[in-house]
Amino acid sequence: MRLHARVYDPPEPVETLPPILCLPGLARNARDFEALAPHLAERRRVIVVEFRGRGESAYAKDPMTYVPLSYVQDVVALLDDRGIQRFATIGTSLGGLVSMILAATLPGRLVGAVLNDVGPELEEAGLARIRDYIGTGGSQPTWIHAARTVAELNAAVYPDYGLHDWLRMTKRTHKLTAEGRIVTDYDKQIAAPLRVPHGGEAAADLWPAYRALGDIPLLILRGALSDILARTAADRMLAERPTARLVEVPGVGHAPTMDEPEARAAIDAWAAELPAA
Repeated sequence: MRLHARVYDPPEPVETLPPILCLPGLARNARDFEALAPHLAERRRVIVVEFRGRGESAYAKDPMTYVPLSYVQDVVALLDDRGIQRFATIGTSLGGLVSMILAATLPGRLVGAVLNDVGPELEEAGLARIRDYIGTGGSQPTWIHAARTVAELNAAVYPDYGLHDWLRMTKRTHKLTAEGRIVTDYDKQIAAPLRVPHGGEAAADLWPAYRALGDIPLLILRGALSDILARTAADRMLAERPTARLVEVPGVGHAPTMDEPEARAAIDAWAAELPAA
């Protein structure tokens, strides 16, 4: 299957530096990192992954392959294709789960990680909210209509957003069809595994995968209003990995866009700790 990634090269060649892989959330794509990726690429190569069924990547013939282990295999295929041995990751939600599994399956190759509003313990209320809207909804006639729909769905997640913010988010998550309609930019069948009884992200014990991160530079971002990563779970993550850093992003839920000043400053500090070779 055809899989797509965007590569951002720094102004000066830095082939010895492990690149940063940016891994989007469940219904997101490479545009989630349209501001962060070029910023980080001022210092080292950045590769933004689009998981199967999103953005420019092909849709899967079997919807039951829309699961974290398949995404991990896809990322490994990308690493092999590019000849990348060591790398860091910035993962939002699903992307953070993929990061943890990569740490467990490729020991010694992950040199740093940002877990954006995700961890080995997820809140069922938040997962239920996501299951309710993923794969649903139709098309809209204009970007303004689509932005209003996105705002209605996410008002509690980003309570301080105005129209400009909702338009920016909508253009990151939606696309214009050949017929001139606005639709979500993912295969609606990505929801299929989530509807399987006892399936989805909460089905496995992810604490061993989290522990596999070891003592690499680790940043945990948490939306202060998050219904996915509880503060108690984040505190346990810190207890398990005392060298990690926890930063709460005020005024947002699941998940921070990482355009917020608090998130950007924390990511810059984390990137400065990554190995130079």
